[in-house]
Amino acid sequence: MPCLGKLRRALCTLTLLVSTCAALARASSATLLLEEPYGKLGFFTATGHAAVYLSGVCGETPLLLRPCAAGEPGVVISRYDGVGGYDWIAIPLIPYLYAVDQTDDIPLFVDPKMASFLRDHYRRKHLETVVPDRADGSTPGGNWYELVGSAYDRTAYGFEIETTTAQDLAFIAAYNARSNVSHFHTTYRNCADFAKDVINFYYPKALHRSVVADVGIATPKQMAKMLIKFSARHPELRFSRYVIPQVPGSMPRSAPVHGVVESFLKSKKYIVPSAVVSPIFAGCVAAVYVGTGAGRLDPARQALVYNAERDLEPPLGPEDRRSYRLELSHLSADPTLENSAAHAARWRRLLRNASPDLDAQGRPVLRIPVGEQIVRVGLSESNIVGSDAPEPLTQQLLEARLRSELRRGNPPKASESDVTRDWNLLQKVMNRLDAEMASGSHRAQQASSSMGLAHGGNQP
Repeated sequence: MPCLGKLRRALCTLTLLVSTCAALARASSATLLLEEPYGKLGFFTATGHAAVYLSGVCGETPLLLRPCAAGEPGVVISRYDGVGGYDWIAIPLIPYLYAVDQTDDIPLFVDPKMASFLRDHYRRKHLETVVPDRADGSTPGGNWYELVGSAYDRTAYGFEIETTTAQDLAFIAAYNARSNVSHFHTTYRNCADFAKDVINFYYPKALHRSVVADVGIATPKQMAKMLIKFSARHPELRFSRYVIPQVPGSMPRSAPVHGVVESFLKSKKYIVPSAVVSPIFAGCVAAVYVGTGAGRLDPARQALVYNAERDLEPPLGPEDRRSYRLELSHLSADPTLENSAAHAARWRRLLRNASPDLDAQGRPVLRIPVGEQIVRVGLSESNIVGSDAPEPLTQQLLEARLRSELRRGNPPKASESDVTRDWNLLQKVMNRLDAEMASGSHRAQQASSSMGLAHGGNQP
């Protein structure tokens, strides 16, 4: 028996040593995030935004870095213009993408009011020191909203390369020691310059600007091209690429990302007047575009699909997408699946008077007027089925999400697991509706009275 006790202690010691060594040697990663342009910036320039996600680096505060503890997902660090006077700010990955703390709280569908509400709620909880309230306690203006909820505004592409814990620790020490004061400049000290410097800290000279294709300005697309080339030269470093889809909803969709010359050439508002005034100049721009291969990078090519709760997965295949679309057209309250204009009009009526809120567990809900009542429709996977909202409203929301995920075109909108999850949620809601109707309960009467609104009827 004493020998057995010694053996157990030796095994425990060995296990502890192995665990410690594994923790010190574990692989982390640095991911260049190439984010599509949107809104007014997308109209004037299509270069988008660049940030870096570090899986082994976390934030003690948004301005102070530390190593991640077990289970923490890391931070997104980027340079922003006009946010608290700081050069960079670090935001945990899930809030950066979705403006919520937990993956269970990620909304399945967002409109502008919900996006603003979740962003401001997160700011008040976690970012008051960086972005304080106005003197009257109201929400401040400025570009701070870009810190959180990025996936509500745009699609992003991740280019991930393996790093080490030792590199993370060196990065943390160096960036904590540096002065964090903004000197932002669009042409030589922008977000892509910052991303370039972060990646080059881990792998010196891996990324650089293009003097010809981008006239010397650092662009997110150029940084992605360089990281792909660097990974090809270093196959020993694990590399992957993925897409983070824009969250379905009534937010305007983001636009494809371009470099400087590519953006100029593909924009009619720039190239057409230039061609009229100086055909030679326009021809030179076209020659640079063709000669440098400025537009050859398709960030969605061979990209897996990101999901906050699962590993990276391949996008839904075209055959599966067609099958789901056909099934949805049969199940849908509106059999004309292709009638996107009627669908959009219906949703505008549904959301016009809706207001965002949180339930008792802090999960997002929409408060929607239905006749004389206000119903609360859960928006996350964890509260959409169990909410007290009439099933037709929940059904309509899930159908809207599925339509977005099953839309044709690039970039990928969802993986098969994403669509399967949402399909199962829709089936649960429809089964509940059938059961309520069969029972003739009060909720069945409430569901029936909301049918007009959910299906495009004449109710207010």
